[in-house]
Amino acid sequence: MSAGAGASPYPIYPVGLRLGGRRVVVVGGGPVGERRVRGLLVAGADVVVLSSSLTAALRELVDDGRLTWWERRYTAGDLSTAWYAIAATPTPEVNAAIMAEADRRKIFCVRADDASGSSAWTLAAGQHGDLTVAVSGGGDPRRAAAARDAIVAGLADGPLPDRPYRACEK
Repeated sequence: MSAGAGASPYPIYPVGLRLGGRRVVVVGGGPVGERRVRGLLVAGADVVVLSSSLTAALRELVDDGRLTWWERRYTAGDLSTAWYAIAATPTPEVNAAIMAEADRRKIFCVRADDASGSSAWTLAAGQHGDLTVAVSGGGDPRRAAAARDAIVAGLADGPLPDRPYRACEK
């Protein structure tokens, strides 16, 4: 059984993943998969979308060569080269199978349909200059997005400090 976020008495451990050049498999070519793909591409990930169909925006990314598309349904073994996975299909049984494979392979996986069944969550993230803000809403994405927006606005408007304290390498 997966040690999902909601199934555990422990809070999440926030971490920043360096996915540049690393394979990320997103199973599901609909609107949820599209939202995840955009951030993964910004992070420099080598993104593969596995789906029998794609949104128009994802198809454009494939046509531009920014995204690899495996035009078919998920089968066991599809995560064999992944560092990270996202299960974003409309079918809970398929998402559960993806999560089970990810667990076997020790790959962190976000389940778009069931946060409690995930080994990772996608945090609500925002940018202010080179400062990244990421918020977990305890399983409530709208709460996280509202808090993120308030923090980014506070950084932009000045009530929250954003000056660097030391030079850092990315």
